[in-house]
Amino acid sequence: MFQYLKAGQKILGMNARNFSYIRPANSRGAIRLANDKLRTKRLMRKAGIPVPKLYGVIKNRLDLDCFNWEELPASFVLKPNMGLGGGGIMVIYGRKKNGHWIKSSGGGATIADFKSHIQDILDGRYSISGDPDIAFFEERLKKTKKFRRICYRGTPDVRIIVYNRVPLMAMLRLPTRKSEGKANLHLGGIGVGIDIATGMTTTAIQNDQTLKNIPGTNRAISGVKVPHWKQILHLAVEAQIASSLGYLGADIVLDRHHGPVLLEINARPGLSIQIANLAPLKERLERIRGLKIQTAEKGIRVAEELFSGENEGVKKDEKSGKRIISSVENITVFNKNNEQRQIQAKIDTGAGYSSISTELASLLGFTDALKAIEKYKFNTPLSRQEAKKMAAKIETKVLNEYRDIAGTIIIHSANGTTYRVMAPLTFVLAGIKFKTRVSIVRRKHLKYPMIIGRHDLKKFLVDPDKNRK
Repeated sequence: MFQYLKAGQKILGMNARNFSYIRPANSRGAIRLANDKLRTKRLMRKAGIPVPKLYGVIKNRLDLDCFNWEELPASFVLKPNMGLGGGGIMVIYGRKKNGHWIKSSGGGATIADFKSHIQDILDGRYSISGDPDIAFFEERLKKTKKFRRICYRGTPDVRIIVYNRVPLMAMLRLPTRKSEGKANLHLGGIGVGIDIATGMTTTAIQNDQTLKNIPGTNRAISGVKVPHWKQILHLAVEAQIASSLGYLGADIVLDRHHGPVLLEINARPGLSIQIANLAPLKERLERIRGLKIQTAEKGIRVAEELFSGENEGVKKDEKSGKRIISSVENITVFNKNNEQRQIQAKIDTGAGYSSISTELASLLGFTDALKAIEKYKFNTPLSRQEAKKMAAKIETKVLNEYRDIAGTIIIHSANGTTYRVMAPLTFVLAGIKFKTRVSIVRRKHLKYPMIIGRHDLKKFLVDPDKNRK
């Protein structure tokens, strides 16, 4: 285990977490709920939170002897109710013609195998306390196509640490051949940090060692966009609210058919998530301790503001807390289909609003805006009076004719005055995600496809010499 992530950044230890956060935030009753998977399912379903379907429950030997195995679907998951760390979970992928089931390892399983395994569960072999337990069968969630290239057989999940209704750290857990298709780090799965604001994967670890590619392949793990990210964050916070736990780890699966589904909650989630994010958990916990967060939406906004991009080495000004950026930055822009593109942008504090070139506008799919530019001769050099007259004459007409346009604007610059079309744009700068409006400029001499102006720089300080240091 790494003792330090960066100079002066010590990881949160198990004892510090338990005494400083879990004990004050989690009542004994709430912890018992989290440890009881069946009770958690019932509560979450009642709260409107999606969970896997339940196929059957075996509480004792009589239930086991009387269980109708033919009522089970071909694919399912067998779990201990009070299990810990993925122990005792059996994942079944299908059924052969001879009646045997197919395990995640590829081997076969018979009814006799199930009975023997369930008897171990009933005897408490996998339970947290060692007391007699309950076995149950639930729906096997199927991974989304997005993760097929980086995932071995099983279904990955997203672990999100939530404290005080704020999702403060997230990790994608990938099944591997070593973990036999289970998304469990203790069994050899891969943990991948996720940027809170963007849902983009960052650093990957296996057995607390960093990775660049999936073992045995050249497939990169970082830079993967987790689909439905905002919905996943919302689900995690709503699970905390429903459970009454002040500190928890929510495990969420992105199912191929159902979308985000809550798998389970943990009152004492593991701490390897710090290494995957290259960020100490304690610093984030301290920053939100005592905040009054009323809703999931507010908690998510706070997380995006405070914690996005921290694992990318973004520097901050000590006095203001603002992020320090250079005069040229690599950013991520999103097109109308939410697909992303990496570009270089010029940071220009002399410009009031951000702008993009017509070439970039075309790549991002702003066809309406480009049609309007051609039809109404936007971007033509004008006097200030001419620009005002043009705006008064055609603004309403343009906005009614082209629904995808976000507005128009008169721009005064050193090159003169122009009247421009504005388009809605989402972009990520230094880990912070913006939804803004940008004007579209038709100038072939532009060195950078985007200029970011003062309107979108309120959260930053610009250091022109930053890249030279």
